[in-house]
Amino acid sequence: MAEIKLIALDLDGTLLNENKEVPFENEVALRECAVRGIYIVPATGRTAYGIPDIVKDIPGVRYAITINGGKVVDMAENKVISSCFLTKEKTLEVMEIAEHFSAMYDAYVGDRGVSEERFLNHMEDYGLTPGIQQLIRKTRICYPSITEHIKKLDCPVDKVTIFVKDPSIKAQIRERLNQVEGILISSSLACNLEINAEGATKGAGLLELAQFLKIPREQTMAFGDGENDISMIKEAGLGIVMENGAPFLKKIADYVTASNEDAGVAAAIKAFILG
Repeated sequence: MAEIKLIALDLDGTLLNENKEVPFENEVALRECAVRGIYIVPATGRTAYGIPDIVKDIPGVRYAITINGGKVVDMAENKVISSCFLTKEKTLEVMEIAEHFSAMYDAYVGDRGVSEERFLNHMEDYGLTPGIQQLIRKTRICYPSITEHIKKLDCPVDKVTIFVKDPSIKAQIRERLNQVEGILISSSLACNLEINAEGATKGAGLLELAQFLKIPREQTMAFGDGENDISMIKEAGLGIVMENGAPFLKKIADYVTASNEDAGVAAAIKAFILG
């Protein structure tokens, strides 16, 4: 196996446990990787602003693959390395579809989420756990109308997220969205759908960053657990899936490690890097 020079890490369900903490074993293993000069790269559906400080403060964390690969950033220099955004028109089309269902939706614009009081005051109705509710409140700006705010923008939109409690309604919304051209649909939680511009994937972001850092694909390692990690697991030189990961993801993994609750990231790093 090639010597690993870059580790890309999904956050929720992968690096973080269910309390949204980095298990001690994971932190120790990543610190050792950083000492060896390995890049530690969060790869998330969140914006750079939404990456927790406990992750940003890990040595070796400078670059990030954000909004599912829609934006790859150098957080130290506040520099965008690559981007792939939704047009305003596609954003409004997606939100119009969501409006016809019992669903909550929001958008990311310039690294900040935008939402409405009618959603933020009733998040439990859309299947959101207390931990996710807390994260959303910390990372959203409230507007009277998301759609009216989007209409006034003179810039593209990073991503749209839809939250829905009923799995059957989620399936119906996805079926409608499948008819919209120029978008990519994925999911990272049982209650959500994430809509990016076509071409925005964590896998594409990983390859863009590796090329920028002049690291061969074979020297990259990626960890994930959900649908929005598929491309990254496929593109990485070594694709690792968590024990708590989706069954379809395990089938394409190079290796299945322990769960996020059992510090599976550390277990795989010990097996393949620290030895």
